[in-house]
Amino acid sequence: MSSYKVTAGSPTPFGATKTPAGINFSIFSRHAEKVWLLLYDKRDPKLYTRIPLDPRHNKTGNVWHILVRKLDPAIPYAFKVAGPHDPRGSGHAFDKEAILLDPYARALIDGEQWSDPASGFARRCQVTDINFDWQGDRPLKKTIRDTIIYEMHVRGFTRHESSGVNHPGTYAGIVEKIPYLQKLGITAVELMPVTEFNENENTRVDPTTGKGLKNFWGYSPLSFFAPKASYAAHAGSGNQVREFKEMVNALHQAGIEVFLDVVFNHTAEASWDGPTISFRGLDNTVYYLLDPVSRDYLNFSGCGNTLNCNHPLVRQLILDCLHYWVMEMHVDGFRFDLASILGRDQNGEVLSNPPMVEIIAEDPILADTKIIAEAWDAAGLYQVGSFSRYPRWAEWNGRFRDDVRAFMCGRENTVASLATRIAGSSDLYQRSDLRPFNSINFIASHDGFTLHDLVSYNEKHNRANGEENRDGMDDNISWNSGVEGKTTRDAVRKMRNRRMRTFAVILFLSQGVPMLAAGDEFGRTQQGNNNAYCHDNDISWLDWRLLETNSDLFRFFRLLIQLRKDHAVFRRTDFFPPPGSGGSAGIVWQAERPGSQNWSPDCRHLAFFLDGTACTYRDDDFFIMLNGDRQKTRLFVIPPARKRRTWRKIIDTAAPPPADIMPEPGGSVLEPKAAVKVAPMGAVVLISRRPAGKRG
Repeated sequence: MSSYKVTAGSPTPFGATKTPAGINFSIFSRHAEKVWLLLYDKRDPKLYTRIPLDPRHNKTGNVWHILVRKLDPAIPYAFKVAGPHDPRGSGHAFDKEAILLDPYARALIDGEQWSDPASGFARRCQVTDINFDWQGDRPLKKTIRDTIIYEMHVRGFTRHESSGVNHPGTYAGIVEKIPYLQKLGITAVELMPVTEFNENENTRVDPTTGKGLKNFWGYSPLSFFAPKASYAAHAGSGNQVREFKEMVNALHQAGIEVFLDVVFNHTAEASWDGPTISFRGLDNTVYYLLDPVSRDYLNFSGCGNTLNCNHPLVRQLILDCLHYWVMEMHVDGFRFDLASILGRDQNGEVLSNPPMVEIIAEDPILADTKIIAEAWDAAGLYQVGSFSRYPRWAEWNGRFRDDVRAFMCGRENTVASLATRIAGSSDLYQRSDLRPFNSINFIASHDGFTLHDLVSYNEKHNRANGEENRDGMDDNISWNSGVEGKTTRDAVRKMRNRRMRTFAVILFLSQGVPMLAAGDEFGRTQQGNNNAYCHDNDISWLDWRLLETNSDLFRFFRLLIQLRKDHAVFRRTDFFPPPGSGGSAGIVWQAERPGSQNWSPDCRHLAFFLDGTACTYRDDDFFIMLNGDRQKTRLFVIPPARKRRTWRKIIDTAAPPPADIMPEPGGSVLEPKAAVKVAPMGAVVLISRRPAGKRG
C-alpha cells in the first residue's frame, strides 16, 4: 500500500505541475485500460512505488490524472500503461511492463553524463523546481532582414581541447565563447537539437579504429520539452534547465538571439523493432502515422516512424512545446527539421493548407518568434518556395545552396540561376506577402560538406561511419580545386582559399537571410565526411587552432559580415522591380561590359550594379564581379560612377591578405571606365560612396 496521499487531480495542464497542494500529473491515452504512476526512490532508482489510477476518479475523457500531496519535486517519476496489444491489426502497442516517459516532462534523469554506457533509452522524468532570475530579459525581437544566423552544435562547438573554455561541450561553454561570437558579428545562434536523445543508440563502429559510433547530432528525440542533461556543466538536480536559461540570458545580454532546431517529425522509438519509450506505449495509433493495411509505420522521416502532426492531440503537444520554449526558456526562434512532414495528413497525403503549419504561423504567442522550415522530407517531398502561403514562414533555401555551388564548380548553365538567387529568389518567394527575407540562404550546414571540404573534395569519404561509404549524398555539387583532400601544392591551396572567400561574398551580399555553419569562418574540415552525424571526435568538433592558422580567413568573414550589416542595400525588404516598371531597377546585370548581358549556357561570369538610392535607406552603390571559370581570368569594364563619386575596390578574393578585403573607408580608387581583372573562381567588390549622411 502506497504511503503517498493522493486525490483525483486535474486533467489540465498536461504533464507534472507543482501546485500548493502537491504535484498534479496528467497524461493523455485514449485507448489505455489501466494507468499507473511510478514514483522512484531518490537513493535507489530500482525501487519505485506504483500508484494505480482509478478510471472512476482519475480519468476525464481521454485524460488520466492524479494529484500527489506534498510530493518532493526531486522524486523521479514515469508511467506504466496497459491496453490492447495488436500491432498488425488495430495498431495498438500497449505494453504494461514498459516504463514510459511523460511527453510533457521538463527534465529527464539518468543521462547526465555524456556517453555513459549505462545511459540508454531508459530514462525517468523529473519535475523542475527552479526559481530563475531572468534579470528583466525579454525577447530581442530583431527584424529578420537584419538577422545573420550561426548554426552550431552545443557539444561540438567547444568540446575540442583547443577551445580554451572551462566547461567544454556544454551550454556554459557557449557562454564562454560569446566574445568570439560578438567579434564575428552574427546576430543569432541556431542550436542543433538540444532536447534529450540517446547518443548511444548507434550500434556501428568505425572500421578503422574499432571505436563505437554515436548519435552525435541528436535528431532522434526522446523528449520535446526536456533540455539535454549532458550538455550541462554541473549534472543533476535539473541543472540542465538552469544552465540553458543562463546561456540564453547571457546571449541576449550580448545582443544574440537563440533559435532551436526542433524535430517534430519523428521520435527515437523508430519502427516496430525500436524501443518503446513514450508515445508508442501511450497511444500508438494517435501519435504515429500507420499504414492502413500492413500497420507498418509510414516513414517519411527516414528514421523509422512519422509523427501524426495534424492529429488534434499532436498539434496541441507541438504548440504547447513551442509555447514552453518561448515563454519559459526565452527562445527567439525555431528551425523545423523536415518541416514538410508537418503538412501531411493521417494517411501521409500532402494537405493543401495544413492545420499545423497554419496554427504555428497564426499563433499569437509566437507572433514575434522566427519560424524557419526545412521545406522537404525524407520521402522526396520538396517544397522550397511553396511550403506555406503564410509570410511568417521562412525557409532553408536549398535552391540557393545548389545553384551557388554549381556556379562555383564551373558548371554550365548556371549564371541565370545564380542571378535569381543573388536577387532574393523571386521565382520562389515573390508571391502573396512574401519577401526576400523569407529565404534563408546558406552554402553549407551541419548536413553535408563543410565549406572547406566543399572546395577540397569531389567525393564523400564516409567510411569511418561504418556503412561502407554508402550513407550521405553522392552528388555534393563540389569541386576539389585540383587535388582530392589534403595537399601541399600552393596553387591548389590558393584556389581553395579564393573559392571559400568567393562563396562567402555571394552568401553575405545576396538578398535574403544568410546562415553560416560554425567553423566555416576559419576553415573547419570533416576530412571529406559529408554525413558526420555519428562522430563524437575531431571530425565533428571545432578545432580552434584553425582560428589562428586561418586568421586571415576569419578576418575576411568578420569584415564581410560587418559590410553587410552596415549597408541596407544588401538587406532589402522587397524584391527588385522588373525592368521597365519605372524608377530605378535597383540592380543592373552585366557581362564583361556595361549594357551587355550573357545568359547563355556556356557563360561562367556575372557582374551586377546595386543602386544604393533604390533601397529603403539611401545607401552607397556597389558593383560586384564574379568569375566561375576554373581557368580563365575575366576582364570586367566597370560602369560609370555617379557624379562626384569614384569607385573603390574593397574586396578581391584573389588578393593576398590583407588586401583581400579592406575595412571601410579603405580601398584603392579606380579610374573611370577601368577594366578590372577577376581571377578564376574569384570575386571583386567595388563601392561608390555617397556623401556623408544616414545609412541603413
